[in-house]
Amino acid sequence: MNRPHFLFRPNMQNEDHRRAWRLLQEAPEGQKSAFIVRAILQMDQEDRLETMLRRVLREEKVTVAEQTDSSQETGLPDGMLGFLDALMDE
Repeated sequence: MNRPHFLFRPNMQNEDHRRAWRLLQEAPEGQKSAFIVRAILQMDQEDRLETMLRRVLREEKVTVAEQTDSSQETGLPDGMLGFLDALMDE
């Protein structure tokens, strides 16, 4: 069975590509594949954590909104709900 093959051809006109290329070049010889694997897995984990955090924030916002509707004190500083809304919209 043949191993999958991946070719990375950075566009040196793109700042992100140039930065990625510099970082890849700093990886020790023989460890570049491991570096790429770790980077991909870390990005995937960050995406999953961000999704989970947004879900928790939405749930907490609903809870706070329900408390506010029932005239209970939320204990949150002014503007906090707007800040949380902005986090969830990104």
